[in-house]
Amino acid sequence: MARLRTRKHKVVLNRSVGGDLGITLMLTFLGAFMFLPMLYVVMQSLKPLDELWMFPPRFIVMNPTLRNFSDLFVLMNTSWVPFSRYIFNTVLVSVCGTAGNLLFASLCAYALAKIKFPGRKGIFKTIRTSLMFHETVTAVTRFTIMSVLLLIDTPLALIIPAFGSTLGLYLMKQFMETNVNDSVLESSRLDGATEWKTFWVIAMPMVKPAWLTLIIYCFQGLWNAGSSIYIHSEQFKSFNYAIGQITAGGIKRAGASAAAQVIMMMVPIAVFVISQSNIIETMGSSGMKD
Repeated sequence: MARLRTRKHKVVLNRSVGGDLGITLMLTFLGAFMFLPMLYVVMQSLKPLDELWMFPPRFIVMNPTLRNFSDLFVLMNTSWVPFSRYIFNTVLVSVCGTAGNLLFASLCAYALAKIKFPGRKGIFKTIRTSLMFHETVTAVTRFTIMSVLLLIDTPLALIIPAFGSTLGLYLMKQFMETNVNDSVLESSRLDGATEWKTFWVIAMPMVKPAWLTLIIYCFQGLWNAGSSIYIHSEQFKSFNYAIGQITAGGIKRAGASAAAQVIMMMVPIAVFVISQSNIIETMGSSGMKD
C-alpha cells in the first residue's frame, strides 16, 4: 500500500512531490510571462529619448534616467488646466461609479435571486439579452437620455451610466443564487432582521468574492476611460485624456508619455492586488457546515 504524503499534518492524496514541483514551476513561468508587459512599460519610462526610438527596440534600459518623470511634472505645471484636476476627475468618476454600480447591482441581484415576485424571470432575460449589445450601439440612446436629464458636460454623465452596468448585475445574481443559502436568509428573517439587514449583514459577506471581482472590473474600466462624447469642457476631462494630449505632442514628449503610462497603471494594479488577496482569503475560508 502506498504511503500517504502529509503536509502540515494533513494528508495529501491528489498529487505527488514531482507533480507539485511541476505545477509550481509552470505557474511561476506563466506569472513571470504575464508580468513582462508591465515591466516593459516601467523600462520604457526609464529610457532616455535616444533609447526610446532605438531600432530594433531593446527590452532592458541601458542608461536609466528619471528625466521623463521630471518632464511630465513640468508639463503638468504648464498646462492651463492643472493635471491635479484631471486626476481628481478620474478618481471621482472611478470611485463614485464603482460604488454605485456595486450597490445597485447587489440590490437588484439580491431581489432577482432571493425574492420571489411576478415577472422576475422576464426581467432577468431582458438583462441577459442586454449583455449582447456593445456600449457603442447604445451610445446615441445614452447621449439622448443624458441630454434630456441636462447632465451633458458634467461628471454625472459618466457616473450615472456606470450604475446601470448589467454585467455586474448578472455576475452578482448568478453568484447569489449558488452561494447564498435560502435557509440562512430565512433564519435571519425569523430572528426579526429587516430585509435590508438580511441583505447587508448576511448575504453580502457570503458573496464577497463576487463583489470584489466587480470592483476590480468596474474600477479599471472607469479609470482607463479616455475622452467621452458626454464631456466637452476641458476641466471635466479625465487623466487618460490628458495623457493622450501629451502623446499627441510629438516625439519630444514620448518620454513624458511613457512616465504617465506608469502612473496611470499603478492605481488599477494596486486595486487589483489588494482585492485579489481578499478574494483568495475569502475563497479559502468561505466553507459552511450545514
